[in-house]
Amino acid sequence: MRALSHLSAYQHMWIMVMFDLPTTTREERSAYTEFRDFLLDQSFTMSQYSIYLRHVSGRAQASPIIERIKSAVPLEGKVDILQFTDRQYADIVSLRGKRRIDSRENPDQLALF
Repeated sequence: MRALSHLSAYQHMWIMVMFDLPTTTREERSAYTEFRDFLLDQSFTMSQYSIYLRHVSGRAQASPIIERIKSAVPLEGKVDILQFTDRQYADIVSLRGKRRIDSRENPDQLALF
């Protein structure tokens, strides 16, 4: 967010959706795919399998997104939604194998919808 440095890292938020959905039957796999596609349509990006992230301008923008997620949750399985500030996101320690990636890249621009 180099160009947007005047914006508060404590105001901007991230939404993290973590889910564990059953995939035993054809119907369960279909519900899993439908929920995953819903998250992608809502501008989430995959961080890990079944963990999706989206950057938002603040809590006011996060609330309706979370309500839409709640309405799209399949009947079976578990979905957790976390909200945290951009500043907290910057403190995430990310490991890939034995390598440590010290900093995360925040988006250079905000997506406006």
